[in-house]
Amino acid sequence: MMNFDAQYHPYSSRRSPVYARNGMVATSQPLAAQAGLMILRKGGNAIDAAIATAAALTVVEPSANGIGGDAFALVWTQGKLHGLNSSGAAPQSLSIDALNKAGVHEIPKYGFIPVTVPGAPASWAELSRRFGKLPLKEVLQPAIEYAKNGFPITLGIYWKRAAAIFKSQLKGEQFEEWFRVFAPEGVAPQIGQVWHLPDHAATLQEIADTNAESFYRGELAEKIDRFSKQYGGYIRKEDLAAFNPEWVDPISVNYRGYDVWEIPPNGHGLVALMALNILKGFDFSDRDSIDTYHKQIEAIKLAFADGKKYIADSAKMSVSVEDLLSDAYADERRRLIGKDALLPEPGQPPQGGTVYLCTADSEGNMVSFIQSNYMGFGSGLVVPGTGIALHNRGHNFTLDPKHDNCLEPGKKPYHTIIPGFLTKDGKAVGPFGVMGGFMQPQGHVQMVMNTVDFHLNPQAALDAPRWQWMEGNTVEFEHSTKSHLVEALARKGHDAKWSLGSVSFGRGQIIWRDDENGVLIGGTEPRTDGQVAAW
Repeated sequence: MMNFDAQYHPYSSRRSPVYARNGMVATSQPLAAQAGLMILRKGGNAIDAAIATAAALTVVEPSANGIGGDAFALVWTQGKLHGLNSSGAAPQSLSIDALNKAGVHEIPKYGFIPVTVPGAPASWAELSRRFGKLPLKEVLQPAIEYAKNGFPITLGIYWKRAAAIFKSQLKGEQFEEWFRVFAPEGVAPQIGQVWHLPDHAATLQEIADTNAESFYRGELAEKIDRFSKQYGGYIRKEDLAAFNPEWVDPISVNYRGYDVWEIPPNGHGLVALMALNILKGFDFSDRDSIDTYHKQIEAIKLAFADGKKYIADSAKMSVSVEDLLSDAYADERRRLIGKDALLPEPGQPPQGGTVYLCTADSEGNMVSFIQSNYMGFGSGLVVPGTGIALHNRGHNFTLDPKHDNCLEPGKKPYHTIIPGFLTKDGKAVGPFGVMGGFMQPQGHVQMVMNTVDFHLNPQAALDAPRWQWMEGNTVEFEHSTKSHLVEALARKGHDAKWSLGSVSFGRGQIIWRDDENGVLIGGTEPRTDGQVAAW
């Protein structure tokens, strides 16, 4: 190995948009992008490519997602947009009363308590069944080969960070499998090191052979059940057997002639739409102006205040999506934005660590897909002999029984992962997304405005400096943001802070389609190992 630091970047670099006609895959890891491209070249469509890429990401980027996580998708095919919610619910034996009796008064990050039913494998099978061209067994082969034959580590910084956290915080026999699989003797692999995941390969092959039935009603479900029972967990094979992905109607707002689409709650794409609904009442001419930043931040704060109060499993929300997205409510919230920063409070509407990828093909199919284990590797639990890292999405529940998002058996939690899609006049413009927890709606707003208001190409829209509202009046800025803007925003009452790095500002992908000639234009995240693979 040559002597260099893979994470030292002393000079700025520029990427260009990628153009192609036959097909395109954009994601955060080059080997995963190539897996999707391989399936396109074999005759698969954009849906097949999305599944192949997603499965490969569970292998080559396990620090951000896994087989035991959740997934959401927006699929454009035959002139219509379809939404898939493949997020799982709390186990039937998990309740506020059960936790109170166990002396637990706050949902922890790690262990079995925050484990909800994983939905990712079911999403692959369901997308394949409804819209795929190739058999799932063929589509999952690239991921299986990576796991079996080995792959070089690229995103080692996240892996190393997780190993350090888990080494200090995870105590007990139930966590030993995570270290055996991902960090033997507590040491994470190095960038460039070839890593093998044979258990992943076997599990992915089992999912491929059974169209994911084994995961929910077969041998893999039995292994998850046995592991949970052994260590006093709550998830059971009955919870897995009861799970099915849900096809949903996407929700949208019209922003300056473009329809911006998101998955409805339990995800927080609604936050992005509420913010855009507020912002469409202002005129913006300059992206890098104090006024633009100020109004964007204030709109996000107001939208998040409502989102954190009201977003939950859609069947449990006390207000409707339609009320939260009404023009009348947007006008009311917009009037709260003044010259100075405000502390956000939820309104009362009138009653009435993640991976992201996008794909497109020459037939006009396009997919916006996102999946996650949450907080990197998730719960810290790996089902022995399977490579299945169980997610910890239940950490987002509250134990306040009066809150819309309170924990209940069989209920889905507030979810942070959201795919986005843009259309205009009933025609597809394309998929977009920005991964990264509570940064995601903020990233969606910035990507849409960069595109619609400021006419940036897909790559420039991703390259542009980002900001992130944290809480209260605290906002973090990337160092590439012009200093005079940050200083001026501080004078407006924003608690403006420079971020030490760019990890927390999300990792995005964009594919737009030129409706006149069918040309695809892709951009990928410069803050990670993103790649647009095309032909």
